[in-house]
Amino acid sequence: MPEIVDDHKNLFLIEEGVTYLNCANMSPMLKSVREAGMKALDTRAAPWKLASTDWFTNAENLRSLAATIFQTTDDNIALIPSASYGLAVAAKNFKLQKGKEIIVLDQQFPSNYYVWQNLAVQQELKIITVVKKKDLTLTESILEKINTNTGIITVPNCHWIDGTWVDLQKISDAARQAGSYLVLDITQSLGVLPIDIESINPDFAICAGYKWMLGPYGLGYMYVAKRWQQTGEPLEYSWATRKDSDNFADLTNYTDHYRAGARKFDMGEFPQINLAPMAVAALEQIVKWDVAYLQTEIKKLTAPIIEYKKLKDPTFDQAENAGHIVSIPLSNINVEKLKATLLEKKVFISFRGKSIRVSPHVYNNLDDIDRLLSCF
Repeated sequence: MPEIVDDHKNLFLIEEGVTYLNCANMSPMLKSVREAGMKALDTRAAPWKLASTDWFTNAENLRSLAATIFQTTDDNIALIPSASYGLAVAAKNFKLQKGKEIIVLDQQFPSNYYVWQNLAVQQELKIITVVKKKDLTLTESILEKINTNTGIITVPNCHWIDGTWVDLQKISDAARQAGSYLVLDITQSLGVLPIDIESINPDFAICAGYKWMLGPYGLGYMYVAKRWQQTGEPLEYSWATRKDSDNFADLTNYTDHYRAGARKFDMGEFPQINLAPMAVAALEQIVKWDVAYLQTEIKKLTAPIIEYKKLKDPTFDQAENAGHIVSIPLSNINVEKLKATLLEKKVFISFRGKSIRVSPHVYNNLDDIDRLLSCF
């Protein structure tokens, strides 16, 4: 049995009697995030109290906190509304030769597939879907597909359905050797699985902010490598991304220059007067905890699930899984009866494909895991 998990449930807005094991879908809200949101609404209600600096202060605080979690500098972070937005920015900047290949994972999240499907049609490229081989890890299965004809590799740090881990450093090394672009969707890992983004050195890395980053819906983050910050093109051309845009009196002195670093890729209305204070509160809490601490604590919660899974699937290799997402196969299970039992016991998980996805956080404890397993 793992050590006792630190219980931080009192920091979250979770109803008594609810067992929520679905952070990979959407995190419950921290009390501090809700409080920041209510204050932000009061601020928005009185625009005459907003100074010109207020339009940018929270956004820069948020950028700095996100950079800490990415393990990079503020200048490399752009604020985006969604993962699909960030992926569209990346796709806009890639010009490949006809016949080049785009590597994606089997059952990859749709937002990280449709954008490449569209690019493949536009530039006459070929989609290569990686299916994990039985005798290989998922990382090894990806590496096997990378060659001199690879144009783009677009993968996560762990699979959104079952948490299968991908060694991004090995993928990055192979991408550089092949001369291909590397785009990461780390929505299901950033904020809960440590990452050294500078070492991995992707072209772009994106993350939605409402899952493991514990923030509001509609505000996310994008790492942009320095090699794209001067020559890359943003998806839109907002006044607020231009140099000296904080000088409201001179906005019609149009300029070709952008604010420093990745800020040129910020979404329109990136100051997000309502949402940015909420996101700041969320990331402040993650930084206070430390991402490595969160991964360690959540592994204690998923350990009993992994032991149960091993009973059902003796071939399962725990080393190939991220610690915060685990799947339970649905073979030989009466799914409708299970759904009714989960509903009765107020246990919330996700049904994904032919398995159940379980994704706890530190608002859970081992009693929650026992309650889930009792449903089987």
